Amino acid sequence: MDRIFTILMRSYLQEKGLVNFQIESFNDFVERRIPKIIKSIGKIRPEIPEIGELEIKLGKFELGQPRVKEFDGSIRNILPMEARMRNLTYAAPMYVEMTQVLNGIESRPLMIEIGDLPVMVKSKFCPLSKMSERELIEAGEDPNDPGGYFIIGGTERILMLIEEIATDRIIVEKSNEGSITEKARIHSEKEGFIQKHLLERKRTGEIYITFANVLRIPIVIILKALGLEKDKDLVEAISLDERIQEAFLINVLEYPIKDSNEAIDELGKFLRIPQKSIRKKQAIKMIDKYLLPHLGQEPENRLTKAFFLAKTVEKMIKLHFGLIEEDDVDHYANKRIKMSGDLLELLLRSILLGKWGLVVRMNYNYQKLTKRGKLPPLQSVVENTILTNQIISAMAVGTWIGGRTGVTQRLERSSWTKTNTHMRSVVSPLSSSQEHFEARELHPTHFGKLCATQTPEGANIGLRKYLAISASITTGVEERSILPVIRNLMKGEENG
Repeated sequence: MDRIFTILMRSYLQEKGLVNFQIESFNDFVERRIPKIIKSIGKIRPEIPEIGELEIKLGKFELGQPRVKEFDGSIRNILPMEARMRNLTYAAPMYVEMTQVLNGIESRPLMIEIGDLPVMVKSKFCPLSKMSERELIEAGEDPNDPGGYFIIGGTERILMLIEEIATDRIIVEKSNEGSITEKARIHSEKEGFIQKHLLERKRTGEIYITFANVLRIPIVIILKALGLEKDKDLVEAISLDERIQEAFLINVLEYPIKDSNEAIDELGKFLRIPQKSIRKKQAIKMIDKYLLPHLGQEPENRLTKAFFLAKTVEKMIKLHFGLIEEDDVDHYANKRIKMSGDLLELLLRSILLGKWGLVVRMNYNYQKLTKRGKLPPLQSVVENTILTNQIISAMAVGTWIGGRTGVTQRLERSSWTKTNTHMRSVVSPLSSSQEHFEARELHPTHFGKLCATQTPEGANIGLRKYLAISASITTGVEERSILPVIRNLMKGEENG
């Protein structure tokens, strides 16, 4: 039996590896996600009236070799061991193709350095991944080292596996909070950012929604603002079951709104903006940009959002009548684990598009450096040190977007086993200072995925878990790639 287990584990280590999911996630981040972020930005249009109409078109993305800039100005490639010994950051330059278009005249595309990205050891972009065992030993590396970590200022640091509630799905539960009997949670994710929605049903049957930091908006106002203007259409969108329709009817009677314009005006009142014109614009922006962004952020997506919310309401009322069971938020089907690629995508997107991000700085630098109708060189406009410093600072300290802390940690190196265990630990975002009894308990769905015995004592008990010995993490696929498969299956059934 021991011999069989040894053969299986050796095979698993060769084919899967203990931290290969982190390496694959980082590879995916560089190869697919960064180009996707660049493509979503598309063009930058600095406002410089004195020289005419200018736009910067963004093209392909490339990541260079890990390197070091010496004090004499020379640049050369390095390996992880040198970064460790000299307290350097093991990072590679990022290049984006940029093309200036001035008054319709397009200049020659240039590959512009936008900053340095820390490179994961033994990822596709690290020279160690292409070395043989003998070459690794000559480079001062342990051939059995799994990789999957970064070197920041000479210190080995890892991005933790973060456990979160699955996004873009409806989770309904019973509630004992005062007059609230049922509630539904929707974590809507768009391009790495999560917008949380909470729907609550009172004992009297009234249903409210909270999102975008606006508390308890009557659901009827939102549904009518989204285009379900007629009461008959609205009630039928909820359900065709008369019992459920009657249970919802109190919401329609409580807020007798004629059309979507009146509903948007009512919604604006919840924003507490005195100017009516500004209030209406903000209300429209709220339902288009912040309400269920995963379903789209354009006016044509409003009806889709309305029907999604209608089904959420139906599910809450069904739970009230005992027609369905409540969802178990601790069931691992309702959880997802964020890996290095997910976390780095969120960080990079915020740095590029944030209030003082790269795009904003480029606009500012164009206005500052443009003199007498002459454009400055592109590289002088792009401050690559800003992006580099922000990424390295976040990874060195572990403070991430949304105020989350402890996202990166110093790699445990006291033994080979502890090193691998540390890189396979899963951290819950819940606060260790609160009870969270159910979240800390062992759940039947953890079997085969998480270790049933290993968890720290004290405040973090149950909130820090560890992957089971032969567990690995799979990645999701985009809906676009699934839809053609579903259509082909449906056609096959029709033909059959």
